[in-house]
Amino acid sequence: MTTGGLSRARGAAGNQSFIRDQMKSYILERGLKAGDPLPNEQELMAQLGVGRHPLREAMKALQAVGIIEIRHGYGTYVGEVSLQSLEDGLAFRMSQSMAGDLRDVQNVLEVRQAIEVGMADDVVAYFKSHGYDALEPIVERMEAKARSGEYFPDEDWAFHQALYEPLGNALVIDLLSVFWRTFAQVDARLPGARYTPADAAAWHRDLLLALESGNPDAFARSMKSHFNGIHTRLGE
Repeated sequence: MTTGGLSRARGAAGNQSFIRDQMKSYILERGLKAGDPLPNEQELMAQLGVGRHPLREAMKALQAVGIIEIRHGYGTYVGEVSLQSLEDGLAFRMSQSMAGDLRDVQNVLEVRQAIEVGMADDVVAYFKSHGYDALEPIVERMEAKARSGEYFPDEDWAFHQALYEPLGNALVIDLLSVFWRTFAQVDARLPGARYTPADAAAWHRDLLLALESGNPDAFARSMKSHFNGIHTRLGE
């Protein structure tokens, strides 16, 4: 870590940024992983040349985004970074957007669509090799609920999760779940007519059929059609 009295001459805002940057560099340079211990407060104050108050404030900021974890009575550890701050920010912006032009709601849908359509090649290649047994029961549950006039949010998320989880990219799942949850918070208040359960079940049956065809372009087109249906919630 950088040491010396220069940090003391910094303003409060600068000091906070300095401490956060130094803590991140400390973790990265040493290759520390989630759960690894960090120096105690006295050691950090000495190494950084900063006071207790600015150090504690900086550590709180790092804890808020999951970079560190403070276990009171035990010490400070490298955190397991989550996307909670992203989710909180998106949820707030989307709620604000509900009183305006719905642009942020539209943006979230567009980003989610870009990810899901963009992964068509990888998804088709995986399921062509491993089969479709994991997906068929989910679609059947959707269709059963649709026949009773029920929506099926749990099965809907389970289907999309099952598409991407086998690919091994945890960040994709994390991002999609954030977009999913933030959209769900405003869905009931959107201006457009809601699609029917039968419509939603049909989109997912079409997705499965396109996937089983082994044609990435067909699967991508089916996914776009799925999102076109969701866009009706925005009154488009």
